[in-house]
Parts: sequence; C-alpha cells; structure tokens
Amino acid sequence: MMYLDSIALTRTLPCLAEPGKIIVIGKPNRSLADVLPYLATLPGIIAYNPDAQTLTFRRPAGFMTLYADRVYITQLKSPDEGLKLLAALKDAINATWDNRQQLVAVTLARRAPRPLDVWTLLPQTNCGQCGDATCMAFAFGLLQHKRSVVECSPLHADGALADRRATLEAMF
Repeated sequence: MMYLDSIALTRTLPCLAEPGKIIVIGKPNRSLADVLPYLATLPGIIAYNPDAQTLTFRRPAGFMTLYADRVYITQLKSPDEGLKLLAALKDAINATWDNRQQLVAVTLARRAPRPLDVWTLLPQTNCGQCGDATCMAFAFGLLQHKRSVVECSPLHADGALADRRATLEAMF
C-alpha cells in the first residue's frame, strides 16, 4: 500500500532569492509526520527538526522543505516543473516508506553546517590557492555549493588534515 496518493499543487509564490523564479507549495493527501523520520536518513538533508516536523533538502538549485501538512519547493522555473517535482517527491516518499524496515528513523534534530563549522575544518592558512582570499570565503563557497573540497590544496597535501578532509567530503 502506498503511503501517499498525491501531493497537490496548491499555490505558487514569487521566489525572493532568485527573481523570475517561483516557489511551489504542495499539499500531501495525508500527513507526512510518520515518514519524516525515515526521510531524514536520506542524503542531501540539511536540516531536520522532529519537534516541529520539518525537513529540508538541498536541491541543485534551491531547497525543498517538508512539513507534516505541506511542501515548499524553491527556485523553480514554472508550475509545470513544480508538478513534476511534486510527483517525483511522492514517489520518493512512497519508496522510503516501503523500505523503512531497512532504515533507522532519525529522532534527533539535525541542522545545516554553519560557515564557522566549515572554517574550523579548513587549514585556515588563507593561502589563496583555491582562488578565494580567505578560508572563510572558501567555507561560504562550499556551503553555497559553488566550491568543492578538492579545490583546497593544503587540505589534500597535508596528511595530518586527512580527518578534516574526510569530514568535509562527507558534508558536501
């Protein structure tokens, strides 16, 4: 039995983060509360709050936030793109629910890393080899998915930083 039959597109709004794009709001035909802890095990999760029943995924462009009773998808080109993503999300929710026995439900809150969290894992040499003036600027680039961990030469050259590199690679 499927967990969800549908997620109906209920509204569109202008996307303030990127003019010319829209935000799509969808309403699932039943509460997502029971499936959110299993969805929180999937890759791409940047924040999960079990108390508020919210889960946010990073998309290639924008975000997807799920609440128990609604879904927001940002930075879309059109309502048609939103409908396709809502249908794909319904399928992903159903697949996750069908396979929940193999997953360990997440019960603790997860939050997105902050710039300082990332910066503390970088070499903090401000060498500029990555093309940014400072390691903090590089940390912001990583968080915005505009930079890649492999672009930090000192992080790869210094064997003593292997654990930090592994942590950053797992984050991004």
